[in-house]
Amino acid sequence: MRQMFGVIAPRYDFITRVFSYGMDRRWKRQGVAMAAMPERAVVLDLACGTGDFSKLVAQRCPQAVTIAADLTHGMLRLARSSGVEEAVCADAMSMPFRDGAFDCIFIGYGLRNFPRLEKAVAEIERVTKPGGLLVSLDFFLPRNPVLRQIYLGYLFLNGAFWGTVLHGRPRIYTYIPDSLRSFVSIDDFSSILRRNGYGKVDARGFLFGGIALHCAAKR
Repeated sequence: MRQMFGVIAPRYDFITRVFSYGMDRRWKRQGVAMAAMPERAVVLDLACGTGDFSKLVAQRCPQAVTIAADLTHGMLRLARSSGVEEAVCADAMSMPFRDGAFDCIFIGYGLRNFPRLEKAVAEIERVTKPGGLLVSLDFFLPRNPVLRQIYLGYLFLNGAFWGTVLHGRPRIYTYIPDSLRSFVSIDDFSSILRRNGYGKVDARGFLFGGIALHCAAKR
């Protein structure tokens, strides 16, 4: 996983825009707007990629302290070069932060890449303050089985096309549908959050349930 994301890091922002029909930044801004954070919030941008959430939080809450964390050094270098000041290499399954360290944790397209989703959610809950928030934007499996197959087919063909054009490797971007085949629906993830210490789960779906924003408060 680390090696693959190291290869695609320079094209990561372009690909997320392509797969979201250019709406990726709008959804991330909406996610930041959903989060009622204190003025001097301590925020974690987990699986940060190039640091989109970190930069959006800095714009909305200039006095917030934001730490960007990712498993891939290439992503962290790009995040730092684009203005993200605090960036650390960290594994979402075992984070180097104390219990209750953060007022809010943002995750952009990271959930599917965690090897054990419920364990990762429990670890995220551990480092979140009571009453703190988890805000996630990610791909999900549509509940309708017909839409599900159409969606997976679209993601596969789109990924194969851009993988060939940008890298000469048709399978490099098909990790998105590959990871989705064994993933969950929007409602399933809402249930996982509730089982792992979260309440007041607000889920907003896009693209017929293929992408969603979740905002959940730790009990």
